[in-house]
Amino acid sequence: MNFIADENIDRQIVERLRQDGHHVGYVAEMKPGISDDTLLDMTNHESALLLTADKDFGELVFRRHSLIHGVVLVRLAGLSPLRKAEIVASAINRHISELPHAFAVISPEVFRIRRPNK
Repeated sequence: MNFIADENIDRQIVERLRQDGHHVGYVAEMKPGISDDTLLDMTNHESALLLTADKDFGELVFRRHSLIHGVVLVRLAGLSPLRKAEIVASAINRHISELPHAFAVISPEVFRIRRPNK
């Protein structure tokens, strides 16, 4: 699966997903500081899922009805980067077929997924 990880995602998560065989572009390595709109455009252009810790993408997707290829919101504050990487990789690998064109939230005990209204 193709992902673009926002620069607010821990490097350990990016590395773990790459080890699991996913293609992961990392904003911190490509274009640090780009706007949220530009990042969404980039993910759509590359048919990639956005991996982010920024809740603002919920507003872009649900209130402004921005088109998405898919968003995975990581809500794992307070955990070590390695623990976050384990949780994210496990959730993604279990739910990979559900992620395209959806808004998913990964938290310590819960995985939620919603499909935006078109």
